Amino acid sequence: MKKHILFWLVLVPVAVFSQESDMGNWWIYFGNHQMNARWNWHHEVQYRNYNAIGDLEQLLIRTGIGRNLSENNNNLLVGYGYILSQNYPVSGSDDKTDIVEHRIYQQFITRQRIGSLRVQHRYRFEQRFVETDFKLRFRYFLSLNLPLHPKGMVDNSLYLSAYNEIFIDTSDSPFDRNRLYGGLGYRLSKDIRFELGYMNQFFGSSGRDQVNVVSFINF
Repeated sequence: MKKHILFWLVLVPVAVFSQESDMGNWWIYFGNHQMNARWNWHHEVQYRNYNAIGDLEQLLIRTGIGRNLSENNNNLLVGYGYILSQNYPVSGSDDKTDIVEHRIYQQFITRQRIGSLRVQHRYRFEQRFVETDFKLRFRYFLSLNLPLHPKGMVDNSLYLSAYNEIFIDTSDSPFDRNRLYGGLGYRLSKDIRFELGYMNQFFGSSGRDQVNVVSFINF
């Protein structure tokens, strides 16, 4: 069975520490093909803009082969990512600098339910080839979905969504960033969900607050 997920994330910064913009967005496509009971092929494309559209911040293409260790609950995956970043080195300038990164990564995802609460843990280790530099980074992602309907996650119902992801590298200052998100979701059907939420992305010496509007479409 082939399952595709189209994930639209719109970012509305309150405080922006890169190029000034009233609104930015991420267009993200996630796809997963279950080749058999054990093996799956993951692929995704992320197109991130500083503004609504047309001012590229980052293009990310990622793929990987995963193996289910148990049905629907545990998955081990090895993959590759290509990342093109276009940064503004000088605030207020229209000149951009292109940075190309090739990334190899390994991850483990485990899912569980605590009553009606849905919990997901993702552990990811990345080997990053950024231009002429080589970097290592570890990421831990914890997400929670709590249905507000007494029957659980059903069609035409609301749910609470939250996640936190911390990024740790091997430099002299190991803390890279932390993303904290909380929102209210609406499940239209088993294939379509929407979320409105708030994210704080903290970089150590700076941060960014933003409102996220998220849609998930399975087809």
